[in-house]
Amino acid sequence: MRKQLCLGFGAALAILAAVATAGANGRAPAGANGRYIWPMPAWMPPPPVPAGNPMSAEKVDLGRHLFYDARLSRDGTVACASCHEQARAFSDGRELAVGIGQTIGIRNAPALANAGYVPQLTWANPHLTTLEAQALVPLFGEDPVEMGSNGREADIFAALAADPYYTDAFASAFPDRPVIDLFTVTRALAAFQRSLISLDSPYDRFKYGGDADAMTPAALRGERLFFDHRFECYHCHGGILFTDSQQTARNPAPMLGNHNNGLYNIGGTGAYPARATGLYEFTGLAADMGRFRTPSLRNVAVTAPYFHDGSAASLREVLDHYAAGGRTISDGPHAGIGAANPFKDGILVGFDASDAEINDLIAFLESLTDEGFLTNPAYSDPWPADHPARATRMMP
Repeated sequence: MRKQLCLGFGAALAILAAVATAGANGRAPAGANGRYIWPMPAWMPPPPVPAGNPMSAEKVDLGRHLFYDARLSRDGTVACASCHEQARAFSDGRELAVGIGQTIGIRNAPALANAGYVPQLTWANPHLTTLEAQALVPLFGEDPVEMGSNGREADIFAALAADPYYTDAFASAFPDRPVIDLFTVTRALAAFQRSLISLDSPYDRFKYGGDADAMTPAALRGERLFFDHRFECYHCHGGILFTDSQQTARNPAPMLGNHNNGLYNIGGTGAYPARATGLYEFTGLAADMGRFRTPSLRNVAVTAPYFHDGSAASLREVLDHYAAGGRTISDGPHAGIGAANPFKDGILVGFDASDAEINDLIAFLESLTDEGFLTNPAYSDPWPADHPARATRMMP
């Protein structure tokens, strides 16, 4: 079976080390009264945090600088932010992600809002369950190449050590281990991503804040349709985060939602394109063909294009797809009737809806946009325009 990710020996050892130490005991998180203060309302529990990487304000700030630093890539052009832009809820607006040298990836870049609640990172890899380990994939992955830094660890650490900010920042974030290495870099990046909390949309203010005027009449009608059995949206996109793949600090076991939504049915066999077979790539089980993780719908109005391959340009196209019960591709190598895919989730049977109802559903989805999150200075680029961290950085 073709692997989605191919790592060099050094990076593979780093992944093993990251996974092995993720649960190790760590210091108490820094912050007021010795604990990190989550930027969230009281009605929502925080995301789970590995004991070996407790949260602190210093670690989050360090992770923010690293997230926007293109010196983590081989040629200084790609940072994490190059595929995850704040104004797009940390997605990138492209069909497929783009790495160094304009290398086209094989997946649509997922949004990172509330990433700390996601128990299965990436679209389909069941083995990447912590942000600490997942950070190694864009850094060192070779299939596809994203940041292209495999074998360049020493150069990266030397460049960071030469920056006056990092000299103090690593010592503050990791006083017991102020060394700039994969351990501290990946844990700082993970801490920043866990801090990306988005829970202040008009829907939240209406539902949890008691603001009766926060949602428009169209959005309120759309909410009723969203939770109606005729449309079945909520069966996969339920709960506070609008996904069936989530975990909070209060839940000992994660919810894992992976579904085949009838995007492909090549030759009527149920097959998906070779580089996009979903869980099947890892399990080899026929029933897993085309099964991908359910994304959260929070901020969905600003994260187009949609699906794992970026093949739907708008929310209207997404709703048309589900109304048809799957996508029909008339000709070409991927021709097939997705609605007839034998591995498609049985709940996706299609529906009839008027234009007015579709407009109301879109209005509801738009009410899930957290404008404050998209502009929050705590999540924005901290580097000056002419700084080496961003001077040659590619952005969407």
